[in-house]
Amino acid sequence: MKKIITLAALFFTFISFAQVKVLETVPVEKLGKVNNNYIQKIGDEYTVYYTIVQSDDDSTLRKFSFKNIDNAYNSLYNIIMGGFTASPLYDIKLELPNNYIWLHYTGNVVPDKATVQFMVSGKERDAATNNVSEPFVKDQINKLFQK
Repeated sequence: MKKIITLAALFFTFISFAQVKVLETVPVEKLGKVNNNYIQKIGDEYTVYYTIVQSDDDSTLRKFSFKNIDNAYNSLYNIIMGGFTASPLYDIKLELPNNYIWLHYTGNVVPDKATVQFMVSGKERDAATNNVSEPFVKDQINKLFQK
């Protein structure tokens, strides 16, 4: 009986003073990718990384994030794709928790060659700068969103 109590005491001492603790992690999934642009999913949060066309510094990769509340990921995809079929093409303004995003559409004379660009600005007062992504055609948006 003494041996069982001693072993139990040693076991509990070992567990309570352990220096290494295993934490639960959430897997990072890289979804679709087009050139250097891609979408990353961590848990229920999606982050869109996009390359900007004009930059004064060396870093041209920017991002915006949102949680997939009420199927926001598919809603964003449907909004972007719906803009390609609008006649006439017009910009769509979206509000995310930390950003405003304009979906800027430009059409060409050739059918199915319309493009969309993300024009992103922060909601903070000092976020007067807009980041404009490279233009995407419909097939690139499908690939980016894995559709």
